Amino acid sequence: MQALALRYRPRNFDELIGQESVSKSLTHALSENRLTHAYLFSGLRGSGKTSSARIFSKALVCENGPTSKPCEKCSHCVMANESRHIDIIEMDAASHRKIDDIRELIEQTKYAPAAARYKIFIIDEVHMLTREAFNALLKTLEEPPSYVKFILATTDPLKLPATVLSRTQHFRFKQISKQNIIKHLEFILSKEGVEYESEAVEILARSGSGSLRDTLTLLDQAIVYSHAKITQTVVADMLGLLDPARIEEIMQVVMSGDRATMSRLVSEIESYDGEMIIDELIANLKENFLSGSNKYSLLLYERFFRILSEAKSMLSVSSDNGFVLSIMLFMMMEAINLKPIDDMIGNFELKEQGLNLSTPTAKQAQKAQVNTPAKMVSKSPYELFLDKIYDRDYSLGECFKECIEFLEFKDNCLSLSSNASGANQEKLRSSSKIIMEILRANFGPEAKIKIAPKEIQPKIDDKNEANLSKSDMARAKQDMEQISSPNLAEPSQEFQSNFKPYLGDKRDNTEDFTTAYSLKFQTDSGIVVDDMALLDMELEKIEEQSKDTSKSSEIHEVKVKIDDSTMLKPESIESKSPEELQNAKNQAILKEAHRLFGEPEILNLS
Repeated sequence: MQALALRYRPRNFDELIGQESVSKSLTHALSENRLTHAYLFSGLRGSGKTSSARIFSKALVCENGPTSKPCEKCSHCVMANESRHIDIIEMDAASHRKIDDIRELIEQTKYAPAAARYKIFIIDEVHMLTREAFNALLKTLEEPPSYVKFILATTDPLKLPATVLSRTQHFRFKQISKQNIIKHLEFILSKEGVEYESEAVEILARSGSGSLRDTLTLLDQAIVYSHAKITQTVVADMLGLLDPARIEEIMQVVMSGDRATMSRLVSEIESYDGEMIIDELIANLKENFLSGSNKYSLLLYERFFRILSEAKSMLSVSSDNGFVLSIMLFMMMEAINLKPIDDMIGNFELKEQGLNLSTPTAKQAQKAQVNTPAKMVSKSPYELFLDKIYDRDYSLGECFKECIEFLEFKDNCLSLSSNASGANQEKLRSSSKIIMEILRANFGPEAKIKIAPKEIQPKIDDKNEANLSKSDMARAKQDMEQISSPNLAEPSQEFQSNFKPYLGDKRDNTEDFTTAYSLKFQTDSGIVVDDMALLDMELEKIEEQSKDTSKSSEIHEVKVKIDDSTMLKPESIESKSPEELQNAKNQAILKEAHRLFGEPEILNLS
């Protein structure tokens, strides 16, 4: 009694399982008589290479051929089916691999076929030939006699020389799908009259790994082992596999997280082949995934498959299968506790915002009430600008709020008033780039800042105002008139042309020189003037005194404030001549120019 693989070997292209592309190509070649002298069949073991070579040879030698449908009745077809045709020569290259074997084959090509129209050489496992044998075959393979056909078969075409590949038509046999194998097994079992379970047939088809010959060999063994009734449990025991019910139990324990039960299961299954257990777990996951089961999320499918793949590679470097299985299953249990990356990012963002999802505090509840849609508080553009500064640097926002006052926003220019000094002034200057970056983000790329110092208001309390004499009030009025007069001295044109007021990280000439950077002086009467105007006032007073010598006036002490840090008290006017006052004015101009511009050019102002 023959084995199932031999008894049910295909005899024509219609019976060829799972190789539709190859059978269609060869059928068309035979029907249209477009034949070549050499063919190469490559693919997995048991995929139908040798069977296809025999079917193609029979189609060539059939009396009705060449035809894609041999008659199966003529003497040539009968001898071909019985593997005894004199003109169909099969050679196993694994056992006839030397150059002498190839020389004998080449010698046979010199003689015409004995009975058929073609002499056909089928060389199986051709990749086993030696390099010398390949070199000896090349010339004959390239230009054989017209009656000679070569059919080469191999499981490893990469080992063939490129010179051989270029001289043949290459047909690639793919792995047979599990559905085609299951259908063929059910057909054979029905023909043999053997009872079976579909789950058992599926396990056999999966164990064959795409090779129909291997699967039929396992089916032969299962029929003998099961006493004519093939069940799932019998096949699992025969192959040394875990029962599918045990696989389901393992997955349920993994999802439950029961470590004690898992330890017990590991001790029970460590006697099985570890690689086979992993394959069964992967098959279980695949079945659930393709059936649309909601047992596991897509993230768990990915994590479980990654863990199983890594465990399979660990088996090749470890001799302790039980320990590898333990690590694998406990890692699968831990993978369930890992949160998705999106949830982790969301929780992190909530923590950054100071929110607590479990028990909100009273402050958070109050904030939630304030932020209800019923009361939406709208902010001005300047307030939004200030909020952005706070978001960027809280200390800078505090400094900006304390020292800067908003005036207006007009013509794409933000006008501000500043009373910054000392550390606050340095803080604002060092952060000018940040401020301008936020400004342009809020108001547009062309926006700019105009900063003006705050005006110092005269501070006269009630006591001092009550004690002022009429002469003091008159002198204060006279000082105000002189300050507002157009005859006050202004900086030279050269100084004004070289000066550019500070506007964030840009400079512009839009601000008045004397308003932005003139030194501030305060008289006893509380009137604020600049340094140049003060000296002009003193000169005018001396001229008036020279005209009216009978009138005496009391010279009040003048307090000079430079940069809010240095206070000067000039001598009384009676003790200085007009020339000395003029020299003092020149020295003040030079000192101020030196402070602002380094070493300026000295101008003779006398």
